[in-house]
Amino acid sequence: MQKLSFSIEIKASKEKVWNTMLDEKTYRQWTEPFSPGSHYIGDWNKGSKILFLGPGENGKLGGMVSRIKENKLCEFISIEHLDVVQDGKEDTTSDAVKSWAGALENYTFKEKNYKTEVLVEIDINDEYKDMFNDMWPKALQRLKEIAEN
Repeated sequence: MQKLSFSIEIKASKEKVWNTMLDEKTYRQWTEPFSPGSHYIGDWNKGSKILFLGPGENGKLGGMVSRIKENKLCEFISIEHLDVVQDGKEDTTSDAVKSWAGALENYTFKEKNYKTEVLVEIDINDEYKDMFNDMWPKALQRLKEIAEN
């Protein structure tokens, strides 16, 4: 597993960027580059279980089962990925799950002169590197567009 990093500067306060990123309605908008219909079930409180879902094969939900490892309001959030959802059911035992269980997805928000830098650091398996190198910049650009309006 390796770590990928992405960042973007957004002309908005870190509170606005934070809320845009995590609010259910705008979350669905900025995550469309990953999968149209992406959404979450749960909350962003430290220790909470949260499901990141989207349309899977055969119209059944697919996604990730995660836990909010850390939440420092408008500063930092860390998501630990635990399991997957496949065909609408949680998978905790497959080799695919074991290969990346415990992977982290971290977001850091730094504000200076009414601009916010969002830094994203993710643990990723080699097989997904190209896909995420393509999708993350698009998603962050979408987040920027939403937060700046």
